[in-house]
Amino acid sequence: MRRAGFEGAPEPVGIDDDGRERLVFIEGEVPLAPYPDWSQSDIALESMTEMLRGLHDAAEAFDPRDLEWNDSLSDPEGGTMVCHNDVCPENVVFRDGVAVALIDFEFAAPGRPVYDLAQLARLCVPIENDFDQARLGWSPADRPARLRLVADAYGLDRNGRNELLTAIDDALARGEEFVRRRVEAGDPTYIDMWNQTDRAERYHRRRRWWNDNHDHFATALR
Repeated sequence: MRRAGFEGAPEPVGIDDDGRERLVFIEGEVPLAPYPDWSQSDIALESMTEMLRGLHDAAEAFDPRDLEWNDSLSDPEGGTMVCHNDVCPENVVFRDGVAVALIDFEFAAPGRPVYDLAQLARLCVPIENDFDQARLGWSPADRPARLRLVADAYGLDRNGRNELLTAIDDALARGEEFVRRRVEAGDPTYIDMWNQTDRAERYHRRRRWWNDNHDHFATALR
């Protein structure tokens, strides 16, 4: 990334004896739920999207073949560009309300850039029903307009905008599958979250909401 001119990621320093990777600390603020107002602004969303575009531009010439990846959140259709796959407010460092770096590359894997963008939209627009949006600490907002902002900031053309809508379907399904697998594996953190957020009903609510509002998002992207 450095050789490609992308500075928005922590630089690796080495591996400790216990196997943990050490990284250069990046000064700034990382918002946690319930998210502060500044992290929900259009400026924050636009800067996160531009940061992701910068990552994709840097990764364009990198060949990931023959390398191993965590495919837990990877693009179900596959791809050749290394994507972050988990750009949420908790994984972005901000200064003065503007994104300056992406962190937590645990789920990075080759895929389609538009799928990576769809995951950002799922987590940062967010693509979520009203009840769970409020429970996560998001304030009411014009979410179709925020998705249009994502498409504009990334520079999607008409075909790319159509692909984004389809990729959001993939991102929603992949996110649910990921949580279900963690619960089935007995991960106590995800079991607690599953039980505290109405289990499968949360994902049914999200899918119903997305289907009910799909046309509004499609109109906003025209």
